[in-house]
Amino acid sequence: MLESLGPLTAGPWIYAAVATSVLLDVFLPVLPSGVLVVTAATAAAATTGAPVPSLPALLLCAATASVLGDLAAYRLAWHGGPRIDRALSRSRRLRTAQERLGSALARGGGVLVVLARFVPAGRSVVSLAAGAARRRVQDFLPWSALAGVAWAAYSVGLGYVGGQWLGATWFGAAASVLALFIAGMLAGYVIRRPAPAPAS
Repeated sequence: MLESLGPLTAGPWIYAAVATSVLLDVFLPVLPSGVLVVTAATAAAATTGAPVPSLPALLLCAATASVLGDLAAYRLAWHGGPRIDRALSRSRRLRTAQERLGSALARGGGVLVVLARFVPAGRSVVSLAAGAARRRVQDFLPWSALAGVAWAAYSVGLGYVGGQWLGATWFGAAASVLALFIAGMLAGYVIRRPAPAPAS
């Protein structure tokens, strides 16, 4: 029963599912893109021979979709202006996240873009806030690319470790997903931490 991840992730359709999920979760943060990436990597790591999905292809797919999603949200906010602000204000969760990340974005710069990629809804708020504030694309895009690669590598890496240690089981995937959520909580803590007082 537990050895059932292989059939669920076998086939080239998994790349389309991962790309679509990762691309769209910048607009719909409830999509389980991280869970999907980790689960596919867990199954691939425990498969002998030529696994489908391929871990390098899965990493490239997730990272590319992450950057394209960030850029789409950035451009949408750049052209949307007040309409995006009104849309964000309707969601209490996004509004709260925007308030928390607003000051952090000012003091954290590009590092915040990377950290926010691991926080639920953080990617959405940072990408939309950067576009709404009309930050230069050359200041945002390199950090977004680094964030996408870091998040994809971490997610695929977790799935790989889980698959190697625990096999292509639901338990192995769940353990890896738990580690992904722990990383998100730690990143959220770092972002929300008060800025140090300036030296006198």
